[in-house]
Amino acid sequence: MPEHVLGIDEGSTGVRAYVFDGQGVSVGTAYQEIARTHPRPGWCEHDPVAIVNATVKVARLATERAGLQPSDLCALGVATQRASCLVWERATGRPLYPAIGWQDLRTTQTCEELARKGVLINPMMSASKFKWVLDHTDCRRRAPGELCFGTLDSWIVWNLTGGAHVTDHSNASCTGLYDFFNNAWDTAMLEILGLSQDSLPTMAETSHVVAETKRSALGAPIPVGALAGDQQAAMFGQLCFNPGSIKASYGTSAMVDLNVGERFLLSPHGAYPLVLWKIAGQIAYCLEGTAITAGAALQWLRDNLGMVSDVAEIDRLAASVPDSAGVWCLPAFQGLGTPYLDPRARANIGGISLATTRAHIARAILESIALRCRQVVEALKADVTDAETAFLRVDGGAARSEVLMQLQADLLGIAVERPEILDAAALGAAYLAGLATGAWKSREELQGVWRRERLFEPKIGEAEREERYRRWLQNVQAWRPPAG
Repeated sequence: MPEHVLGIDEGSTGVRAYVFDGQGVSVGTAYQEIARTHPRPGWCEHDPVAIVNATVKVARLATERAGLQPSDLCALGVATQRASCLVWERATGRPLYPAIGWQDLRTTQTCEELARKGVLINPMMSASKFKWVLDHTDCRRRAPGELCFGTLDSWIVWNLTGGAHVTDHSNASCTGLYDFFNNAWDTAMLEILGLSQDSLPTMAETSHVVAETKRSALGAPIPVGALAGDQQAAMFGQLCFNPGSIKASYGTSAMVDLNVGERFLLSPHGAYPLVLWKIAGQIAYCLEGTAITAGAALQWLRDNLGMVSDVAEIDRLAASVPDSAGVWCLPAFQGLGTPYLDPRARANIGGISLATTRAHIARAILESIALRCRQVVEALKADVTDAETAFLRVDGGAARSEVLMQLQADLLGIAVERPEILDAAALGAAYLAGLATGAWKSREELQGVWRRERLFEPKIGEAEREERYRRWLQNVQAWRPPAG
């Protein structure tokens, strides 16, 4: 029986594929960027066809680089950016509008109007985006059965399998259309928004074979053994199986997730309750806090300002100075997440003097990401007072930054554990798919395959840590305009 598993991670800026062997070792990988367009301020769109083409390309290339044939794969798992969504024709598979990215804020006013009526939907969830597509295309003139609404996992699997319209509970829970009490689509919310359940995908378990790929897609029929939201897949890839375990993923945004077990919890501190996964009939939940801008701030320095030629240069610059020399930053380029939940907030860099250099700005931005993540961790700890936060497992592209990881350990006062595989979402998708098809027999077996690359421990004392945090909060509060 083949033992190699393919893990696919379709993120906000690119899609990556890994082939893992039975020991959890990456034996082949490939990556391709995915273009984003911003037709108006606050809007974010993707080309749906380009996403599928990139997914097929990297899956085939990773398999080839592993020295394998597609038939050598026992399963594949798919993790995706979650609340990004699109609508397509069921008969032809033709998208009726570009994929709207989860960061897109075009429905902020709609969500505020609904909130005044007691209907709470975040503009970064799929629900209001689906309504927007209905209201701005000819979709309302079509019968619900003619349309497919889905997040990107549904779209990718539809194309890889030739028509399976399916999602899992972790992805569904991020749409704003999920009934957490019945673990099904929320019929009341669908009615409020004028959406039809007939257009939505079937919900499957997170680790479960939902279909096989068509031969023309990847070269052989391969069982699709897992669908998961990228952050939930990353939690599984970081082995955060137990209640109280916590991880942070430093991608376009920084997402911090806390496993709360089988209890569904609401947060008064700006965190989102989500399904972690449904496996063997059991549902686990998490609370998720978001620092909306993380890696995107580093890309801004490179792409918009031209301050560096590559993101790695930011780390080298930041390491060249002992501190930011009074420069501070609020990285709210796309609004503020936990605990503020303020989509209208914008970034600020302050404390600049004639002595300020590129290095000080680079360090201030890295420090601001670590400070925002501390805010998020504090919010989660306030929600779950018995959370075990003795260490933080990290992943994502920005976790490569030695400076950022050390700042995170210093400002949290706990150890930061970085794994060998930084794309924990792809690893988690592979783990989940491998469990569904027998490549790995149990979660206990996975404990022996996961590998740590480095441990960062705090190098400053509590007094200095708290003073730096206090000063930053003071700057943020002085700059932020009053709510409303």
